[in-house]
Amino acid sequence: MKYFLTSLILLLITGYSFCQKKLNEKSNWQLIWSDEFNYNGLPDSSKWDYDVRDKWFNNELQYYTHADTNNAIIHNGCLHITALKTNKENHSYTSARLVTKNKGDWKYGKIEIKAKLPAGRGLWPAIWMLPTDWEYGDWPKSGEIDIMENVGFKPDSVFFSIHTEAFNHVIGTQKTKGIKINNPYTSFHVYRIEWNQQKINFLLDDSLVFSYSNSGNGYKEWPFDKRFYLILNIAVGGDWGGQHGVDDTIFPSSMLVDYVRVYQRI
Repeated sequence: MKYFLTSLILLLITGYSFCQKKLNEKSNWQLIWSDEFNYNGLPDSSKWDYDVRDKWFNNELQYYTHADTNNAIIHNGCLHITALKTNKENHSYTSARLVTKNKGDWKYGKIEIKAKLPAGRGLWPAIWMLPTDWEYGDWPKSGEIDIMENVGFKPDSVFFSIHTEAFNHVIGTQKTKGIKINNPYTSFHVYRIEWNQQKINFLLDDSLVFSYSNSGNGYKEWPFDKRFYLILNIAVGGDWGGQHGVDDTIFPSSMLVDYVRVYQRI
């Protein structure tokens, strides 16, 4: 009996310590920016802007529109970014690319997005970050953080990546991790990074899937000591997304975002 009671006490202490550690980890973060999408209509203009261009890198096929509710709208508690097969400005498709630049720019922190992805060959949805000030020079010198990418010809797979001058896809040295995921097109999942001076951790539904560390070798490997902003978009086609063509029967197709939350350490 004495042995049993001692074991029980140790078990309770261990369990309490583990729970307390998890509680402390959560309490160490303070919410500093968010959009819960608990409203209807266009995205909140105090938090979001639009990248609007008719030509993009990667040979993408879409035209990104500005404040067009056909391509970006909030209803039923979610942001809907929708790719359409619609002719506009000599393009056969339209979509939206929402950015927080100069409205939400952060150096370090926890950034998490709960989203349901669009399905279909030729689509290239992404949740990612670019530098606000480009202090180290043009892409890829100032860096890129890909919190989540998916290409429709690889269903049920998501990718987490960083790009720098030393490590990028143009020269085939990018640091990346792709994994299988259950129901990305029918269920919501939480995509998150935890970013500090030493490393960037990439998490999927609270599980660590990829980590990139600061080597100490300078900006060519670690330009991630500057402000970055968030981007949400669906591209159509492109060098990666369009490798197997575009299935025109899939449109309209939407990425749903339940919330975006940004935290910093207390």
